[in-house]
Amino acid sequence: MRIAVPNKGRLHEPTIEVLERAGLHIENTADRQLYADTVDPEVTVLFARAADIPEYVADGAADVGITGLDQARESGHDLVDLLDLGYGTCRLVLAAPEDGAISTPEDVTGLTVATEFPRITRDYFDRKGIDCEVVEVTGATELTPHVDMADAIVDITSTGTTLQVNRLAVVDEVLASSVRLFARPDVADDPKVEQVATALESVIAAEGKRYLMMNAPRDRLDDVKDVLPGMGGPTVMDVADGDEDRVAVHAVVDEREVFETITALKAVGASDVLVTEIERLVE
Repeated sequence: MRIAVPNKGRLHEPTIEVLERAGLHIENTADRQLYADTVDPEVTVLFARAADIPEYVADGAADVGITGLDQARESGHDLVDLLDLGYGTCRLVLAAPEDGAISTPEDVTGLTVATEFPRITRDYFDRKGIDCEVVEVTGATELTPHVDMADAIVDITSTGTTLQVNRLAVVDEVLASSVRLFARPDVADDPKVEQVATALESVIAAEGKRYLMMNAPRDRLDDVKDVLPGMGGPTVMDVADGDEDRVAVHAVVDEREVFETITALKAVGASDVLVTEIERLVE
């Protein structure tokens, strides 16, 4: 099975990291390398431009691909969105000059909109029943309203800083995007594809979670359970030294709740509390 991943840019490193954490260690990588093996002899990684990955998947050069939802939608290919990997978040927005007359999407009726995402933009205006001219540009989209090339733009924004610098205001959100795992419809249910999707999902599920282990008095076990905000309740076991008055308690908790949870556990008699990170979590 071949997985197409971004070969460079802001999506490359986090994509490699999530594959590594999922257990798909990439072997013998080098600059300008087009593909690489993984520790799984059945899985190969193919490096490509993020914008080209939907095409690679659709054409069969790769079975699955990791790229932004915006790139997949703009490609127009029928791909199955298997998993939101949760990084590379951004918005595709309709924006116009701050001091202009455009404050609603309807205000661009009969006007010109510049974008690097013509398919998404046309679909957006078609859904709203707005008739306008969409002009495709390949860069510097933010400048087009200031040089009379367009009245408004549809462009990617993460923080909004670039729009502010160019004196553009957001009129409407066109698409909320993040990095996804995509597959062709004919392989989406393949056992190996499902295995890879599960491995990646386990990494995402472990984000922000911590594993707590502790000893607790057996007669205070109900109090300990009340304190723990764990997933599906804690695991309770006898301690190895045979002390019948104590039990070992394990639980998964949200990282943001660890500090208060430990304080509350100590108050109900828990001791020897150990907190560890979780690499993967299969729910």
